[in-house]
Amino acid sequence: MAEATGTRLTDPGDRHVRSFVIRAGRMTEAQKRAFEELGLLYLIPVDAQHLQHVDLDAAFGRHAEIVLEIGFGMGTSFVQMALDDPSRNYLGIEVHPPGVGSCMKLAHEAELKNLKIIHFDAFEVIKKCLAPQSISVLQIFFPDPWPKKRHVKRRLIDDEFIAMCEPLLKDGAQVRLATDWEDYALQMLEVMRRAKNFVNTAADGAFVPRPAWRPLTKFEQRGERLGHGVRDLVFEHVLPKKS
Repeated sequence: MAEATGTRLTDPGDRHVRSFVIRAGRMTEAQKRAFEELGLLYLIPVDAQHLQHVDLDAAFGRHAEIVLEIGFGMGTSFVQMALDDPSRNYLGIEVHPPGVGSCMKLAHEAELKNLKIIHFDAFEVIKKCLAPQSISVLQIFFPDPWPKKRHVKRRLIDDEFIAMCEPLLKDGAQVRLATDWEDYALQMLEVMRRAKNFVNTAADGAFVPRPAWRPLTKFEQRGERLGHGVRDLVFEHVLPKKS
């Protein structure tokens, strides 16, 4: 199951190991039309040569809490969450064109006003485009598990990635993660336990019960059929009190 995208820094320069590959799947005619007809409505443009801060209030046309989802796949659950939660703005980052096209189509059909997409590498967007303490929820559901031992270094959720995201989060913000790969779930748990300024919301200090606010996706249904237990984590960002 692979929905999330991003990249991971490996040295002080700008070279990094990608946690995604651009798959060769073809876009449907409907997805192509979505880019042509709906791009101006849902896409936040970024200049690949000169990445700079994005004014999210201006992009959404209002000020509201931001839910940032990295790697929303085909957009089904992302759109449903935005539809169920109209008081907040939903910002999605996705690199795969078919998923972006599908998400725009679904958002338009649902007449959503609180959803925007950045069609770019999440690593670069986080580093250069988002303001400190601008995000109320960061969610990454079913990121590519890279199950082969030699590929584990490509997994998105690691110490460096969370440390890079931490400054973007408001005090009290949530980090929401889910995976159906047990060893990745344990890795996520250890990464979040080590991370600075985070507290596990699980009563037992491990995983939370499946949240009602996370829609059931086809990826999760497939995982259940294959016998993969899904594990959810919810950590709260807690800044130290000023003396």
